[in-house]
Amino acid sequence: MPTVKAEPKVQAMIKKGKKPFDLIIIGGGPAGLTAGIYAKRAKIDVLLIEKALPGGAITSTELVENYPGFPDGISGIDLGQRFEDQAKKLGLDIVFDKVTKIEIKGDIKEVFTDEQSYSCRSLIIAIGGEPKKLGVKGEDAWTGKGVSYCATCDGPFYKDKNIAVVGGGNAAIEEAIFLTKFAKLVTVIHRRNELRADKVLQDKARSNLKIFFKLNAIVEEISGDNKVKSIKLKDVLTGKSSSMNIDGVFINIGRKPNTDFIKGFIDLNDDGTIKTNDKLETNVKGIFAAGDVRKKDLWQVVTSVADGAIAAHNAIKYLEQ
Repeated sequence: MPTVKAEPKVQAMIKKGKKPFDLIIIGGGPAGLTAGIYAKRAKIDVLLIEKALPGGAITSTELVENYPGFPDGISGIDLGQRFEDQAKKLGLDIVFDKVTKIEIKGDIKEVFTDEQSYSCRSLIIAIGGEPKKLGVKGEDAWTGKGVSYCATCDGPFYKDKNIAVVGGGNAAIEEAIFLTKFAKLVTVIHRRNELRADKVLQDKARSNLKIFFKLNAIVEEISGDNKVKSIKLKDVLTGKSSSMNIDGVFINIGRKPNTDFIKGFIDLNDDGTIKTNDKLETNVKGIFAAGDVRKKDLWQVVTSVADGAIAAHNAIKYLEQ
């Protein structure tokens, strides 16, 4: 998505020298938008910077069934839109731009983007992550030609095709169920002998006649000519390799946090997530982290929303001090 410059209102604030903001939020997913809602209700001067589409990763989910208040479920796009609408109704200013660097100047944090820079007294990093790759031969070569990381984006291209979904968590099984709307056959490939998805999702998938499972298996290679034609599998128990003819591979094995631009001055865990305490503070005074960008036991919309509220609450307390 092309970069969109700051809204006129925000540009005017910058030109008048109304700097620094009390709070800048990087990321417009559930965590970032919730933080924005709490910040605006506290009547502080806040700006949210989002590089693409507000709503975050949930916008690629066809149906969210485990978020409280929606007994019949709600599409990820609709849920993300509701978050955004509520934040904007409170007056949250959103800039569409990509953050490239953060610098600390005393108590002030300088946030640099592709377009310009903004300064603030406190900062919440809620940038989420991007899909993890398998790291196997052929994956990069066939991305967009049979290798996909988004079922709702690319599923309709596989009508009456045989496809594979790699992964065993909630997101992978949700994708497999969704893809049966188009595909003739969906094979779920998972490296362990048991799926990690919630039992209710597992039951739904196992009762679907279009879904088959290859457990204790990993993908070693993806092959094709002008598009994906087959994958090479390895049985992790026996070590034996086999080949499967396939028209598409949907990879959903988790997400990699987008933290490369803050390495070196904000402490990270081994997996690249941001280290925080119970108040969601980082090692840098006045900088907080929320959502999938930090390490936690459960990556879900509901936990990201909670993170956004906690981070905003403590950022407000920091500003009051």
